[in-house]
Amino acid sequence: MMDWAGWVFQILAFAFVFVIGLAALIAVIFFIIDRSQTEDAVRRNYPVIGRFRHIFTELGEFFRQYFFAMDREELPFNRAQRDWVKRATSGKGNTVAFGSTRNIAVPGTPIFVNAPFPPLDNQFAKSEPMVIGAGARKPYHAPSFFNLSGMSYGAISKPAVQALSRGAKEAGIWMNTGEGGLSPYHLEGGADIVFQIGTAKYGVRDKNGRLDDAKLREVAEKPQVKMFELKLAQGAKPGKGGILPAAKITREIAEIRGIEVGADSISPNRHEEIGSWDDLLDYLAHIREVTGKPVGIKTVYGASAPFRELFETINRRGPELAPDFITLDGGEGGTGASPLPLMDLVGVSIRESLPEVANLLRAYGLKERIRLVASAKLMVPGDVAWALAAGADFVTSARGFMFSLGCIQAMKCNKNTCPTGITTHNPRFQKGLVPEDKYKKVARYATNIVKEVETIAHSVGVEEPRLMRREHVRIAQDNGGSILLSELHPDIAQT
Repeated sequence: MMDWAGWVFQILAFAFVFVIGLAALIAVIFFIIDRSQTEDAVRRNYPVIGRFRHIFTELGEFFRQYFFAMDREELPFNRAQRDWVKRATSGKGNTVAFGSTRNIAVPGTPIFVNAPFPPLDNQFAKSEPMVIGAGARKPYHAPSFFNLSGMSYGAISKPAVQALSRGAKEAGIWMNTGEGGLSPYHLEGGADIVFQIGTAKYGVRDKNGRLDDAKLREVAEKPQVKMFELKLAQGAKPGKGGILPAAKITREIAEIRGIEVGADSISPNRHEEIGSWDDLLDYLAHIREVTGKPVGIKTVYGASAPFRELFETINRRGPELAPDFITLDGGEGGTGASPLPLMDLVGVSIRESLPEVANLLRAYGLKERIRLVASAKLMVPGDVAWALAAGADFVTSARGFMFSLGCIQAMKCNKNTCPTGITTHNPRFQKGLVPEDKYKKVARYATNIVKEVETIAHSVGVEEPRLMRREHVRIAQDNGGSILLSELHPDIAQT
């Protein structure tokens, strides 16, 4: 009688032969398929083996992120930036040892000018709330210079919106809805809300896609909604409207937006009712009259001429018709899905456009009337401090807050397969995002940004961040030296 060891050996041997045979059969099947197909030349010429090229290409971005890319060389955000956010959200210390890994010789790098005699510890001050829309029936006293940029419910998931809403309330910052309308999840955290009106008028549209005053008034009656932002363009895709794939449109999202289930939701590339700067001012005045609240625009800088025309129109017709704020997005791209040519090639970087627009506002005497909001890949303290010094009144971030939720830069935002549950409506992936935990990380991220921007401000010799000016920042040049931002972009107020 065969002993147990012999039986086990035979079973293992049979299993091994079976697996090898099955693998060989699968290989033969793939060989026939690959040799017969005509779409892929590599697979046709190198059956079976050629398939590994596609696999390695797909996995390449992940291997580069974890094993090959240096701390500061990855795009769109590098490991050093992501790690800063992770430390900021942890509630632990955010200090590092042994020196910076940042190469400050790279042209364009901002370097802050430390003061010989900075304010003492008891001379520091917090930024005071800033009024937006002083002429509106219900002006907004914005408490923080750093806030949450627009991300729609639909583009991001229900638990992501819930965590952001609660975190924004905890940190005392505003939350922009994005163009997807106002959901119950935006409101449940209690944060101040900026309602964005995109070209499709989601949430405030009639059956023909036009602005519905009754729906607009209904949104404005909610006390949490503090302002309205009319989106003309965004950094990811200037000249093209929002894109929400059908796979990400649930019945609830369709109801909130006022659209149908089962088809891609493509917003018009511009507001059909607005064909001139006069039309824009009339439209803004109408929204302000209906809502009683501040109204601004979101746009991208391409050249100075359009902004000059806008500001000339405002001065001709009267500053009371001006937008209460301008959110300036950069051509660096944003969280939204976009055709690659628009993402890569259209729109000027915030590094160039922000100082230019701030100068134009001063040149036309509108800097105090129109608040300037910077929004473009500004997610770590140095970038936020640079923007305030360059002329911004406020800074908003979307992707910084995505990282605070646990984003791993998987680049799957538009495919409904986000592994962290942030940009997917698949319940399996959403389980990983627990709002009761993540909202604390959101709040810590915002709080630490403000704290460290204050630290930079104190280092350059001013009492609070909005007192930073262009002479407090140097910009690295390609000759190995650096020049003051005030020399690179002279401040009109000082010339």
